[in-house]
Amino acid sequence: MSENKDRMLAGDWYLPNDPELAADSQRRFALCAAYNANGGAAIEDRAAILAELLGSVGEDVRIRPPFQCDYGTYISIGDRTFVNFNAVFEDSAPITIGSDVQIGPNVKLLTPNHELDPERRRAGWERGEPITIGDNVWLGGGVIVCPGVTIGENTVVGAGSVVPRDLPAGVLAVGNPARVVRALG
Repeated sequence: MSENKDRMLAGDWYLPNDPELAADSQRRFALCAAYNANGGAAIEDRAAILAELLGSVGEDVRIRPPFQCDYGTYISIGDRTFVNFNAVFEDSAPITIGSDVQIGPNVKLLTPNHELDPERRRAGWERGEPITIGDNVWLGGGVIVCPGVTIGENTVVGAGSVVPRDLPAGVLAVGNPARVVRALG
């Protein structure tokens, strides 16, 4: 494994133009293209592609194409989770999604952070921070989850919300930035 990839996986600053990372990205590109092209294929065929693409996939996971990710291997999805059209999961750090999660259309889970220093940003430096989505969470359409965020189980995030900070379990959160508006159940 390259030193650069080691840095990425450790959550340190790295350069994404590394040849090993580029090869991983090419693998992902081919698998995402096959998955998205096979949108009408049998569920078993699409499940086999997901099993090869993602780090781990629970039973009865459904992802409607098109679906995009950076690497795929750093994504873990629990049982009975549903992901709607146009999901983008940028997984330069682990993305862990629990069981029974509902993810609306056009949702983005973004683990990369880019350098604030203009010269380092121009050079391409970035680092990833993991995202964790608890069991039975519902992310409404167009939600954006920012790097390093954990969303507690049984939480609902309203459509169009941007989540830059952790959300506790069992709440309804809405807005930009997402704010807890009430407890649930």
